[in-house]
Amino acid sequence: MYLIPTEFVTKMVDSGESKIFMSTRDTLIRAYMAGAILALAAVFAITITVQTGSPLVGAAFFPVGFIMLYLMGFDLLTGVFVLCPLALLDKRPGVTVKGVLRNWGLVFVGNFAGALTVAVMMAFVFTYGFSAAAGDVGVKISHIGEPYSGLRRVRPGRLVDHFSARHAVQLDGIDGGGWRDDLHHGWR
Repeated sequence: MYLIPTEFVTKMVDSGESKIFMSTRDTLIRAYMAGAILALAAVFAITITVQTGSPLVGAAFFPVGFIMLYLMGFDLLTGVFVLCPLALLDKRPGVTVKGVLRNWGLVFVGNFAGALTVAVMMAFVFTYGFSAAAGDVGVKISHIGEPYSGLRRVRPGRLVDHFSARHAVQLDGIDGGGWRDDLHHGWR
């Protein structure tokens, strides 16, 4: 079905309005699932990259997560950053700045909680229940964003690092590795 641009804009504004008036429960569920699915898509793409040795192949499969989000109607923060203010700019009845900010906050919390849940689950999976060091995929995930962070150890894969380091201490009998230094001296 083809929409002329004015119809498309109207649908976008309607969508933003409906997101603002959605219940807290529904907003959190949709945002939680979006964060979890996108995190799983990232793990999927990294696993493919590590196993095939080709970043292009992994990158080709990452959009599967976005396709799933769209088909299931889940909300990412980036989407509500665009859609919700449109309803405010169009002066829709009942749409306020407070409502837009409420939606943004709920979607942020839901996205973060969903992604964090997947991160904890993947740390558990890649370390076989924290009984072994992380394999190649787990190590690759633990270094996501490292060259771009500007800070040596602050990155999304830090959770896998902590569990792997803690386990290495238990298995190898070494004294602390890097994780104890972090506890005493803060993030490096």
